[in-house]
Amino acid sequence: MSQTAATGRPALNERTLLMTLAAIQFTHILDFMIMMPLGAGLMRVFNITPGQFSLLVASYGFAAAVTGFLGGFVLDRFDRKNALLTLYIGFGCSTLACALAPTYGFLMAARLAAGAFGGVAGSLVTATVGDAIPPERRGRAMGMVMTAFPLASVMGVPVGLTLATWFEWHAPFFLLAGLSAIVFVIALRVLPHVASHRSDVHPLRQMFEILTHRVHVRGFLLSALLVFAGASIIPFMAPSMVANVGLRESQLPLIYFFGGACTFFTTPWIGRLTDRHDKFHVLAWITSVAVIAGLIVTQLKITPLPLTLVVTTLFFIAMSGRFAPAMAMVTNAVEARYRGGFMSVNSALQQASGGLANVVAGLLIHRDAAGHLLGYPLAGYVATAAFGLTVALAAWLRAAAPHAARNPRPAPPAEPAM
Repeated sequence: MSQTAATGRPALNERTLLMTLAAIQFTHILDFMIMMPLGAGLMRVFNITPGQFSLLVASYGFAAAVTGFLGGFVLDRFDRKNALLTLYIGFGCSTLACALAPTYGFLMAARLAAGAFGGVAGSLVTATVGDAIPPERRGRAMGMVMTAFPLASVMGVPVGLTLATWFEWHAPFFLLAGLSAIVFVIALRVLPHVASHRSDVHPLRQMFEILTHRVHVRGFLLSALLVFAGASIIPFMAPSMVANVGLRESQLPLIYFFGGACTFFTTPWIGRLTDRHDKFHVLAWITSVAVIAGLIVTQLKITPLPLTLVVTTLFFIAMSGRFAPAMAMVTNAVEARYRGGFMSVNSALQQASGGLANVVAGLLIHRDAAGHLLGYPLAGYVATAAFGLTVALAAWLRAAAPHAARNPRPAPPAEPAM
């Protein structure tokens, strides 16, 4: 009897697979995060404006959104392992090109390429979880893979700052390119082959079916609102902590350290809850906590640092915790033959949704003469509405695909022959 059958827990090779997928996600997210602290150095070296630097940051998500949509036409026509490794090679080479960029234009092109390859590779990571992990352990698997997000959030800013201070701005990209090469070698040995699902279907027909399937439409909307809610609050959290709450800029890393560190442990735990209980119920409970924490965060005034850290950490835990049950539901609802293309388009929609939320929040928020951020509570109300719609859309998805929220029990071991 296998370890999985005997205990209901992932066997060693399954854990190795999930850790490898998490490592791929970690490098992809870290590549985006390390850009944040490099702004001052890049603006000085390339003599660019803050607006031009913001384009460097935004270019990654824009490229990921475009290629994510295009990937929906063809990804299910290829072996999952071969497609993921090919995209990951492109991501690693693009990151190396960022480190070697001699001009702003070259760096922009390299960032576009990194987003194009990394964004689609990230969607294939989710698809691989759906292909390789049975439904009764898929929530835990999603939780384990998604620990990449808080870990990258905790490490991205300090690693970028430290390396850039010691060795200038090239160093973080060289480190990430080297780390990606190591992860690639491991992935080459660990990732399973998953054969093409729809090689006999024309790509246009495949995309039409992906976009029009009633379950897919509900999954797309759920995923988009899942991202929109957090992206309405998070981009302006750090400026609000300084302008409204009274924190010093030197204290801001504490918010991300405690938030990311706690989330690193709570996300897998929430994933295990997702496998033990109805996924919709888990999502609804965590979302209720996110609503409370989000409303408090966006309306904080002058507050002692310890209390501020409690509130912001709770917000990070709830925000990240929603993804395990929600994405497990979405993955369960989509048939395997559509999964690669669906996840690619889904990733594109999430990128676009996050960008739209940033724009909406930016229109609501402005500074007064004293430097305070006004309108941040309005962004909190917008996020609250998005939180509520997320739960409503999850219920709508469950109505169309009841199996997506249920937790099937593994089959009992066969009785030994007499």
